[in-house]
Amino acid sequence: MKKVILTCAVTGSAPMTDRHVNVPVTPRQIAEQAIDAARAGAAIVHLHVRDPETGAPSMKLELYRELVDRIRGSGVDVVLNLTTGPGASFSPGAENPAIAGPGTTLCPPAERIRHVLELKPEICTLDLNTMWFNTRAAINIPAHVAEMARAVQEIGVLPELEVFDTGDIQLANHLIREGVLKSPALFQIVLGIRYGAISTPASMMHMRSLLPADAAWAAFGISAQEYPMLAQALLLGGHVRVGLEDNLYLERGVLAPNNAALVDKAVHLMRALGTEPATPAEARQILNLRG
Repeated sequence: MKKVILTCAVTGSAPMTDRHVNVPVTPRQIAEQAIDAARAGAAIVHLHVRDPETGAPSMKLELYRELVDRIRGSGVDVVLNLTTGPGASFSPGAENPAIAGPGTTLCPPAERIRHVLELKPEICTLDLNTMWFNTRAAINIPAHVAEMARAVQEIGVLPELEVFDTGDIQLANHLIREGVLKSPALFQIVLGIRYGAISTPASMMHMRSLLPADAAWAAFGISAQEYPMLAQALLLGGHVRVGLEDNLYLERGVLAPNNAALVDKAVHLMRALGTEPATPAEARQILNLRG
């Protein structure tokens, strides 16, 4: 059967612990769920860190270091994909929207990739979106994206280009033409974020049609569309992603006990549709990772 890469997004930036107590927060919890997800069939684990006391998103290097050391020291082989998304949020002030309000994290690109340069995962995300998220704007300045891309590629880290709408793909294609992003590139199509591309087969097909011909790509839908969009990505020849960052439910009304349960369901669906989850070694070969 065709080998397809399954990524598990273990825990994101959103403070979801009030909605589900099993969302991992501490480096130990995140590492344990990442290791279990790898054992269940995920070739890649996509990782954020959180403040262990509050559950809020964090950019602290020491938290990333503990998380990565725990996974690398476990003896379980899995490809690490560290986020660089935090550090791009801008919350307009209530009285003067030109002045940053509470929740703003906008910072120089060097701060957003410090943990990647230090810990050298095989993959890191590179968000290309500038869009509205609830009360905040995500601002990924093209010049900053280019600076981050050059720095991580220089040390052999593959950027996973997260695209939330068609304009993000336009930016990625421009950076590829300019030689900033190396080719073949890896794209992750994100569907279902409010004010981004919607979770429909038509959206996925259109976004895929805009990618470079030689690109590797994956796609996922959030919440209730996680598994329908997984099936759609498989039918279109893409790689796939699940995890508590994107969806808390195993089925309607049933909270997933952990990330491994979401991965296990994904593996069963993949096999039912005639594909087999790639091993970490196979994922490295497919994506030409350094290992």
